Amino acid sequence: MKAQTAKDQKQELNLKQQSIISISALTSSGDLENLSKQLNAGLDAGLTVEEIKEILVQLYAYCGFPRSLNGIATLMAVTEKRKASGLNEKQEKPEVSKKSVKDKYEQGRTVLEELTKTPQLKPAPGFGEFAPRIDAFLKEHLFADIFESEVLTFQQRELVTISALAAMPGVTSQLQSHVKMGINTGITENQLMEIADLIEKFVSRTQANSLRQVLAKPAVPVIENGMMVRISEIEILPKYLFDYNAILKEEAAASIKKEPGVIAIFPMSGKEQPTQIRIIEIYTDNAAYQSHLKTSHFQHYKTATLKMVKSLKLVDMNALDSETMLEIFKKLK
Repeated sequence: MKAQTAKDQKQELNLKQQSIISISALTSSGDLENLSKQLNAGLDAGLTVEEIKEILVQLYAYCGFPRSLNGIATLMAVTEKRKASGLNEKQEKPEVSKKSVKDKYEQGRTVLEELTKTPQLKPAPGFGEFAPRIDAFLKEHLFADIFESEVLTFQQRELVTISALAAMPGVTSQLQSHVKMGINTGITENQLMEIADLIEKFVSRTQANSLRQVLAKPAVPVIENGMMVRISEIEILPKYLFDYNAILKEEAAASIKKEPGVIAIFPMSGKEQPTQIRIIEIYTDNAAYQSHLKTSHFQHYKTATLKMVKSLKLVDMNALDSETMLEIFKKLK
């Protein structure tokens, strides 16, 4: 028995499970560009269109109709593009239980008892007594109507929910509850830590740490000791100012979008002296900066603006308050 327990704790997420997690997290966070990529990866990994539809339908209960509908629209575009490329997905009919249930609330309450392994009172203490309608919607719609479909298992549904909640700020108590439910369905602690790693990869380290905190595991520092902060002081020849600003804007956007090691490239110009350019540059470490220098978008910027620059001074900085720096970026979201 001890050997079996050790084996279970070492169990890793398979490709389909990883896709469920990435699709759920990206839908919840509203990152449709990367969602499109992960929908393709999920279909390649063996998820069916119906399984992904069910993931996106379930997500409306956690991140709302707008993001769920955006996810469904993205899936439609992906499947149409794959079909045009000759990739025809196997179409499966939704598996919904045909049993007649007179009391949807009781059905949902029973499902929730199975997930939590604890008795569920009617109404739910606290919020259910204060707002009976939300308690009814939770039991009758989410845990009855949605969970009635057998396209996804309970374990897969908890992977969806945990991933969505881990990608969203301010829902720690709900995340904590669903982590317990996930464990009750057979998700291991090792797999939960893998989910945190995937949240870090697809959403952010800050959100991944919210799951690690629930698991009582050490948080990964958001700001590394080797983080590189620099202010570039640049003076541009007046006749080139318009062209320079256009090239700089394009380079900064590409760096943020394409390079994980680039935390910020924030160009500014003086109000009274617009030819005086200042750029705040933040990189995860020196290696990220060296990698940045080799990118095609930086090389284009460097060569295209060489004749435009009158003077350049690079000033390396030390952060005096790294924790407050994090709060600044949160407010800019």
